[in-house]
Amino acid sequence: MILCIAQILDAAGLAAVRQRLAAERFVDGAATAGWSARLVKATQHIADTPGAQALQAGVVEALKANTVFANAVLPYRIARPNFLRYGTGMSYGTHVDNALMGVGEERMRTDVAVTLFLSAPGDYDGGELVIETAGGEDSFKLEAGSAVAYPANTLHRVNEVTRGTRDVAVTWVQSFVRNAEQREVLFDIERVRRTMFDRDGKTPEFDLLHKTASNLRRMWADV
Repeated sequence: MILCIAQILDAAGLAAVRQRLAAERFVDGAATAGWSARLVKATQHIADTPGAQALQAGVVEALKANTVFANAVLPYRIARPNFLRYGTGMSYGTHVDNALMGVGEERMRTDVAVTLFLSAPGDYDGGELVIETAGGEDSFKLEAGSAVAYPANTLHRVNEVTRGTRDVAVTWVQSFVRNAEQREVLFDIERVRRTMFDRDGKTPEFDLLHKTASNLRRMWADV
């Protein structure tokens, strides 16, 4: 499932992130890629500083606070985000994300990749995130503050930026439910369950659906 989520960051939150980002130092981004992906990665990322760590924590908290993200992705662990900058002529060729990331206590499996757009679409030309699927290619260039979450096992790329600057935060999630199809089933049920409750309250039908959702999580969740 590929899911676009609006307003992970509201206007105030986005302005605060962009202001802090402007004070950070950007360095060559190839160092954060895997051994083969770095051959096709031409980006910059912010250096590891206390300011960068504060930015990372803020984005993680914003993701956790978003109900749609929480219900669709079922996050168990969220990696520290990378803040990437694509200037004119920069791109990230076709690649797949590493299955395992982090070291020590931060070691995690990457089930879901997330790109949070920090630049408005009109600020740059090109720079689309392109995800390969069985049905072809899906292209994304979202409003600033919005995010796209997608299975991390897909081949994807970022097209060359031909004008302006593209700033994004990217991160990865280890989900309680590693199977993407199972996560989609649970998300569909959750949406129906909440609609039923808002419309009719706590009915016997709601209780039965709630039981079903809970038991599916018991069957499928890794803890």
